[in-house]
Amino acid sequence: MSGFSKAQVSGGRPRRDVLASLKLAQMEISKPALPAEILSTILDYLAPSDLIRVARASKLLREMVYEDSRWVQRLKQIGCWNDLEARKQAEQSNPYLRNHMSVPAIHLQAPQSGESLAADKNGDRTISGKSDPSNFLKDVEFSTGMGINNKSLRPDALAALSVFSRVRSIRGKAREEYGKIHATLYPFYKDISITGGSMNSMVFKVYESPEDQAQMLSELNAFAKCDRSLGGEERQGQLLRAISLFETAALQEFKSGYENGDIDGLMRRYGHALTTLNGGGAAIDYFIRNNHLFARKSDFGSPSDCVDRGNGAVKLEHSQAFLTRLNVAYNEEVSIIDMCFSKPGNISTLFFERIVKDVLSPYFTTLFIDLRSKNTESYLKAVSGTFAQTSHFVRELQPIQKSSDEFFEAAGQIVGKVFEPCVDQYLTDELNYFRKHCDVVVSEWDRQLSEQAASTESFYMSNVNRQADKKDFLTSFKKVLMAPVNILPNISSMMSNGPKAEDSERDVHKHDPDHIPNPKFSTPVSIPFRPPTPSDDLPTTELAAKVAIMNSRLEGIRSLFSIEVALDLVHTAKSSLERAGQFVKLGGKAGQNAKLQCQAIFVSLLQNLGHRHVIAGFDKAVYHLSEYRPRHKNEHDSQGVEPLVTFLELVNVGDLILQMMDVFYEQELIATKLTDRGDFLDSAVKEKKKFEQMLDERVAGGLSKGIDVLMEEVDYLLAAKQNAADFNPSVDLSGQNAVDVGPSEAAKAIVDVVSSHTRMLVGSTDKSTLDVFNQEIGLRLFASLCKHLKMQRINVEGAVKLISDMNHYFDFIKTMKNDQLLQYFVALRELSQVYLIDPSDSKEMASIIADGDRFHGIFCAEEVYEFATRRADWYQVKKGVERAMFGIGCLVM
Repeated sequence: MSGFSKAQVSGGRPRRDVLASLKLAQMEISKPALPAEILSTILDYLAPSDLIRVARASKLLREMVYEDSRWVQRLKQIGCWNDLEARKQAEQSNPYLRNHMSVPAIHLQAPQSGESLAADKNGDRTISGKSDPSNFLKDVEFSTGMGINNKSLRPDALAALSVFSRVRSIRGKAREEYGKIHATLYPFYKDISITGGSMNSMVFKVYESPEDQAQMLSELNAFAKCDRSLGGEERQGQLLRAISLFETAALQEFKSGYENGDIDGLMRRYGHALTTLNGGGAAIDYFIRNNHLFARKSDFGSPSDCVDRGNGAVKLEHSQAFLTRLNVAYNEEVSIIDMCFSKPGNISTLFFERIVKDVLSPYFTTLFIDLRSKNTESYLKAVSGTFAQTSHFVRELQPIQKSSDEFFEAAGQIVGKVFEPCVDQYLTDELNYFRKHCDVVVSEWDRQLSEQAASTESFYMSNVNRQADKKDFLTSFKKVLMAPVNILPNISSMMSNGPKAEDSERDVHKHDPDHIPNPKFSTPVSIPFRPPTPSDDLPTTELAAKVAIMNSRLEGIRSLFSIEVALDLVHTAKSSLERAGQFVKLGGKAGQNAKLQCQAIFVSLLQNLGHRHVIAGFDKAVYHLSEYRPRHKNEHDSQGVEPLVTFLELVNVGDLILQMMDVFYEQELIATKLTDRGDFLDSAVKEKKKFEQMLDERVAGGLSKGIDVLMEEVDYLLAAKQNAADFNPSVDLSGQNAVDVGPSEAAKAIVDVVSSHTRMLVGSTDKSTLDVFNQEIGLRLFASLCKHLKMQRINVEGAVKLISDMNHYFDFIKTMKNDQLLQYFVALRELSQVYLIDPSDSKEMASIIADGDRFHGIFCAEEVYEFATRRADWYQVKKGVERAMFGIGCLVM
C-alpha cells in the first residue's frame, strides 16, 4: 500500500467523523541506513576477499574499506607496524604536515573491460584492476593460493621466510604492505587449516629443514592473529595443532641430542628451530629441569667441610672452593646455551634461579644452622663471609650471549633472596654478640681493678692487723697454732674440687655457642699488688693505712679506663659493622633493617665504652680527687700535684678515645652512608652528641675539682715554703750582705706547679675549655695570693722580694694570653709598690692608696688600705697616712 488519497464527497459539508484525520494522513516507506561506526566495525570482521566485494559496492564503502587505519590495525595485530618509523617516514616525506586525513578520498572509475572477477571452487575471488592515477595507493591482488602448486611457490619459498622483514611502516601504504603479507602467507594458512598440520601440509612439503619449517609456522602464527572473520577460530586452532605437533617432535629430537651428548648436532639444530618457532620455551624448560649440573651438585662440596669439628670455627676457604666449582660448571652450561639457543630470552635468569633454589640455598641453610648451634661468632662470620663470596661469585659468572635480560642485576636480586630469610636472625645475633662482648670486656676490666684495689687494701691493712696481734700474744698464738687446721681442709677441698670445677666449667663453655672468653689486658694497672716499700715502712696504724690506701687510689686514677679496652671494643664494632653493613645493599626492608642494626651497634659501643667505661672512670677519678688532702702527704714534688697530674693524663686518654670515636663515626658510618650526619632524629647521631656532652661535663667537673686540689697545693706551698724573712728580713746595718732581687722559693714552686698543670691540657682540650680553665686558675691564684699577703708582715727591705714575686706571677700569667686576667696581676704588682715607700713619705703612700685608677678598679681604696696595714712599720706611718687620706687632725678655718 503506497498511500491513501482523499476521497471526493458530493454534497454539503462532510460529517464530523473521528477517522477523518486518519483518512487524510499519508504513509511513506523509507529504507533503513546503519550508522558509519557500526558499518566500520562490521568491516573489521570480514575477510580480505569480502572487503574487496564491499569496496566495489559504492564509493562510500570503498573509502571505508581503503581507510589506512584499518590496514594499520591488521599490521599491528601481526606485529609488523612501527609507529616511530611511520612518524619518521612522514616527517621526511612532508616536513609541513597538513591537518587532513592520511588517506585522501579515492574516486573509482567505472570498471574497465580488462577487469575480471574469477571465482574459485570455494567461492574466493581475485580482483585486479587499475585505480585512479591521482591515487598513490595501488590495488592489491589477494590470492587464495589453491591454484598454486609446489613448483610455482618454490622460487619464492626463501623470500616467504623473511616476508615480515620487508614490510615497511609508511602511512598511506598500509594496505599495500598488508597485501604483500597476505599474498605470501595466505596460501600456507589456508592449506594448513584444511590439512590440520599433517605431513601433507604445504609447509612441510615446501620446506624440508626444521629451521625453515619453524620460521614459516612462526610467521603463520603471527599472521593468524589478524584473522577475525567467520571460521577464524577454527583455522587458528588447526594452526596451533600443527605448531604443537611440530614442537613435540622437535623437542623429542632436542632431548635425544642432550641425553646423547650431541650438543653441536641435534641439540643445536632443534634448539634453534624451537627458539625460532615460539622462543624455545619448551626446550628451555626441559634444559633447566633436566640439567646435568643438578645431578652432580654433590661433587661441588659439602657444608660439613666448612666447619672445624674441633672448635666449631668456620673455614671459608671450603665455601669459596664450592663456589669456584659451581662457577666452572655454570659456565660450561652457559656455553651450551649460547650454542643451542639463538634467542635465549630470560633463560639466564631462570637457570640461575634454579641453581640458587636447588644448590646454593640448601648448602648455605645447612651450613648456617650447623654453625649457629655450635659457635655464634663462627655463624656470624659465615653469614657475612659467604654473602661476600656469593656476591663475588655472581660478578665472575659468564653472561649468556644475546640475552635480553639484565643478568647481573637479576642475579644479585636472586642471591639476595637466598640470604633474606636469615638476615633478620643474623642481624639480631650480631647485635647481641657485640653487646655481650662489650659487657664481658668492660666487666673484666672492672673486675681486675676491683681485685687490685682489694688486694692493695688488704696488704696495707694486714700490717695493722699484725701490730694488733703482737699486742695480744694469746690471740696471735692461737691463730698461728690453729692455722694448719684451718688451712688443710681448704687446701684439700681446693685440690679435690679445683680440677673438676675447671673441667666442668670448660665443658659448659664448650657447649655454649655464645661463650666469649675473658680478655687478658696487657695494660698495667697502677695499683700495685705489693708496694715497693720495706716492711718497716708499712703503716702500723689504721689511720696511716687508710692514708696509704687513698694515695694508692689517687695514683691509680690513670688506670680507671684504658686505651686497650677502647681499641678492643672499637675493633670489634668495626668487624660487626663491616659484616652487617654488607646487607644494606640488599635494599628493601632487609637493607633498611641492616642499616638500623648498624646504627644500634654504634649506639651500643657508645653506651659500653662511653658510659660504662670512660664516664664511669671519670666519676671515680673525680671522687678520688675530691678526697685528696695535700697536708696529709709527706713529700711534695715541685713539678706537680700527683693526683691532678694523673687526672690530666686521664683527660688526655679520654680525649684520645673521643678522637677515636670521631674517626670511627666518620669512616664507618658517615663514609659508608649508614647514617646521616644532618639527621637529628637518628639514634647514632643523638647518642654520639649525648656521649660528647656527658664527657665534657665530666671533664669540666674533674677540672673544677682539680683546680680546688691545685689551689690547696698552692696554699700549702705558700704556708710551707714562704719564710717570714722573705718579706720581713732583718735590717743589715753593715751592708755586707747582697740583696736578693729574685723571686722567693715559694713563688718559684707555685709557678712551676701551676704552669706544669696548665701545659698538660694544651692539645688535649679545645681552646674554649682551656681558656676557662686558665682563667679560673688565675683568679683562684690571685685570691690565694691576696689572702696570703694579708697574713704577712712586710718591711721596706722585704718589699723588693715581694715585688720580684709579683713580677714572677705576672710573667707567668702573661703566657696565658688573657688580657682580662692580666689586669688582676697588674694590680697586684702595683699594690706591692705600697710596701716600698719610705715611712717618711706618708703623703705619697696615701696618694697611692687612694688612686683607684692605678689598680684598674680591681682594688678599692679601702682594700688597698687594708693591705697597707700589713707593713711592718704601719703603726709609725698610720697617723700620717690617715691624715693625708681622711683629713684627720685638720683645723676648722
